[in-house]
Amino acid sequence: MSNSADSPGTGSSPERARRFRPVRILTAAVFALAGLIFFTSFDTAKGTNIRTDTSLLKLSDLIHERSRGNGALDETNGTLRKEIEALAERDDGSTKAEDEKLAALEKRAGTQRLSGKGLTVTLNDAPPDATAKLPGYPEPQPDYLVIHQQDLQAVVNALWQGGAKGIKVMDQRLISTSAVRCVGNTLILQGRVYSPPYKITAVGDTDKLQKALAASPAIQNYMVYVNVYGLGWKVEENGPVTLPGYSGTVDLHYAKPVEQ
Repeated sequence: MSNSADSPGTGSSPERARRFRPVRILTAAVFALAGLIFFTSFDTAKGTNIRTDTSLLKLSDLIHERSRGNGALDETNGTLRKEIEALAERDDGSTKAEDEKLAALEKRAGTQRLSGKGLTVTLNDAPPDATAKLPGYPEPQPDYLVIHQQDLQAVVNALWQGGAKGIKVMDQRLISTSAVRCVGNTLILQGRVYSPPYKITAVGDTDKLQKALAASPAIQNYMVYVNVYGLGWKVEENGPVTLPGYSGTVDLHYAKPVEQ
């Protein structure tokens, strides 16, 4: 005897019934997948509203938190280094000539404080509502109004070119492995984050430093934006200044000597 799916009265056939089965299976799979997604979302949210960020740490907050932590670690590292040096000086078995040679190397490496005549260069963003001050120039794009990595690097490079004996950016001493990098509108230097205005202080012959700044093509280009759009630029001779010694790690992780 035929079942109801095979009876003519139902208007169905075995072929039609078979055509319906994949639809039923697909529907069940969709509902199962939806349930799995709902459960996963609930388990991830742990009962919180994942559409808001009130309970989540913003990336900028995390960066500044890590920056403060790195600053504290630098201070601790500097203190420990001084203690180690004091202990080593008690009786390290070295001669006076060797000690003097080591002190000279440390000074050149930037790990010791440096005092002398210096100047400070300050760079700052332009006002957000700035307009072109001179005829013939277009209205500013957002990029025209902020300090960029190449602007900071131009100042640092010019000061080295002018014979600077030592440089600090903000409150950190630069050494040979220091990298001045910007991410967005912030400066990241040796694991710490800074916002404008940016201050760069150099110790050296101030006349030569001033001439090197004026002769730099990159800074000449920057001065166009200073005069047209109001980017900040100030150079001040400080008289006697003292730069801090670099207190971070001096290990090289990626550099290697060039084979001759």
